Amino acid sequence: MRKSILMFLFSLMTVGIALSCREEKSAGEKIEDGVEEVGDGIEEGAEEVEEAAEDVVDDH
Repeated sequence: MRKSILMFLFSLMTVGIALSCREEKSAGEKIEDGVEEVGDGIEEGAEEVEEAAEDVVDDH
């Protein structure tokens, strides 16, 4: 019983330490990441449209 309580406390402390060591992002960094994700999504969409247009031209 004592070992299981000690293991539980050790596990809880390990998780707490791991979560407290995470790097916190500032608002500016979060905005920058969001803008980059949107830009990547637009780029991927443009590539898909380009490929679809090439397929249509090739078929005709």
